[in-house]
Amino acid sequence: MVRRVSPVTLVAGGAGFLGNHLCERLLGEGHRVICLDNLQTGSLENLRRFERESRFRFIEADVCELPARLRADYVYNLACPASPPLYQADPVHTMMTSVVGTRNLLEVARRSGGRMLQASTSEVYGDPEEHPQRESYRGSVNPIGIRACYDEGKRAGEALCFDYRRTYATDVRVARIFNTYGPRMRPDDGRIVSNLIVQALSGAPLTIYGDGEQTRSFCYVSDLIEGLCRLMMVDPNPEVPVNLGNPDEYTINALADLVLDLTGSASRPERRPLPADDPQCRRPDISRAYDVLGWAPRTGVVEGLAATIAWFDASSAIKRPVAPAWPAAVGLKSAAAGGAG
Repeated sequence: MVRRVSPVTLVAGGAGFLGNHLCERLLGEGHRVICLDNLQTGSLENLRRFERESRFRFIEADVCELPARLRADYVYNLACPASPPLYQADPVHTMMTSVVGTRNLLEVARRSGGRMLQASTSEVYGDPEEHPQRESYRGSVNPIGIRACYDEGKRAGEALCFDYRRTYATDVRVARIFNTYGPRMRPDDGRIVSNLIVQALSGAPLTIYGDGEQTRSFCYVSDLIEGLCRLMMVDPNPEVPVNLGNPDEYTINALADLVLDLTGSASRPERRPLPADDPQCRRPDISRAYDVLGWAPRTGVVEGLAATIAWFDASSAIKRPVAPAWPAAVGLKSAAAGGAG
């Protein structure tokens, strides 16, 4: 009887939001998982569930300085901060992660004879003039703006992937990921879904940038992970980027109303200026994902938000407003705790 050897899969950025969900999925499918993360935005807390898993190994390292002789059958590159406050905190490192880090991981796949999936982003489309966004759209990006470290970094990362494909025949696939949310998001990561949920649960004002009529499309994390795994395993190689996201489109105002309804919060909106280069609309055309992968999201926004809110509600990271004791509070105004972001 021939014993089947479990594949070795490297997940760069595996301690982050998407990464730890992916590690969990891969372990459940029998992979031996190497999780590599510098913990800049990832968290060891996300990895606690794997402590007794013999097929799981964690390496604290930066993709810009990979350990020598690293080998893997499959390489997932999720190693980059994905929210504007986090990737703008160290823009030079964000760019180097997207370029130098991607090259290093491509080298791992090349010398291993393995396969790599590059987690790119809908931000390669910039502030789009085409709606919804198809993979053939080349984007409208400000190359010198405050978001360029991420937007242009990811565009350069895609270019490297396809250069490796043409030059070395490296088996690389590119996913363009649209807004994703779900349990285990950082409460302070600055993304719109976590911002609104944390603020609503803590009784703080809901931060709305601009008039709130800009749109986004929100994909639940389990749907996104399913799409990533299908793209990694599909044969033959699609040879082109693939959008992964939920095509249901919401204004930020509508999303805030949903969060208020689902949390029962009395929080009120607080308007702030729109950040520079913030896209006015975002909605994926997922025809290619459906045709090539047989993939489409299954979780509606209301269902996904309810599950995400329940996770945050049980989290000790949320600061709750505390009702003042009677009668000391007579004539005093109670102060709600501030929200993240």
